[in-house]
Amino acid sequence: MSAELPVTRERADAIAAPPIPARLRRYARPALGLLLPLGLALFWELWVWLGYSNGRLVPPPTKIFATVMELAKSGELTRHITATVTRVGAGFGLGVVAGTILGAISGYWGLARQLLDPTVQALRAIPSIAWVPLFILWLGIFETSKIALIAVGVFFPVYLGVMGAILAVDRKIVEVGRIFRLSGPAMIRRILLPAVLPAYVVALRVGLGLGWMFVVAAEFMGASEGLGYLLIDGQQLGKPAQIVAAIVIFAILGKTTDWLIEIATAPLLRWQDAFGRQSGAA
Repeated sequence: MSAELPVTRERADAIAAPPIPARLRRYARPALGLLLPLGLALFWELWVWLGYSNGRLVPPPTKIFATVMELAKSGELTRHITATVTRVGAGFGLGVVAGTILGAISGYWGLARQLLDPTVQALRAIPSIAWVPLFILWLGIFETSKIALIAVGVFFPVYLGVMGAILAVDRKIVEVGRIFRLSGPAMIRRILLPAVLPAYVVALRVGLGLGWMFVVAAEFMGASEGLGYLLIDGQQLGKPAQIVAAIVIFAILGKTTDWLIEIATAPLLRWQDAFGRQSGAA
């Protein structure tokens, strides 16, 4: 009887403890992620204000913010962001479609993997800048070459993610599907697709990150608008505040689009009983 008393008290304390509101938890996690960049920005602002640095090469956040507001008031910021986002969106879509199809074929069909995978792995080792002169010769210096370069960057992580996820599916699960005499489409829909989906979401996020990286190289190819153009313009005219402002905007756009993918795919992964979900909800 005495042994049950502490357990009873623990249960009573757990019931009496007020639960943390779900809305508060929802906003607390992003707020924690902002602590590091905001802390670094505040530190550098104070460091320059106290006179330990002149802030010429690395401007303080207030000067960067003033540069962003100046570009926004003139309308240039909207034009450059729209151009860059459009290129990344088009390249990301093409790269995802090609990577998903070829990755699924290589993962599901052994002969196709033996034929395609060595060539794809060799092409993956080519640096992104090496594609620039070739795409300029083939496609010109206009939007087609830029979108193609971004699509190349997105393609490889999506291809590897899909193929690797299919190859990593537990053979016992596949055998269960064969025991139940599932057809090919049913095997894909009920066995392979749920098993591949978590790794596929990760591949999409990695591909999107590379898409934002490749768009800078793409906008070096004679672009007259875009955030990459702002970088080159700031370098040529000696405007470090404009360079850092473009970098910060790249970071914000990249994180926002990554968050959108995470939110959009979350309903498809609710069935997962993973450690990350438990720790995130704690």
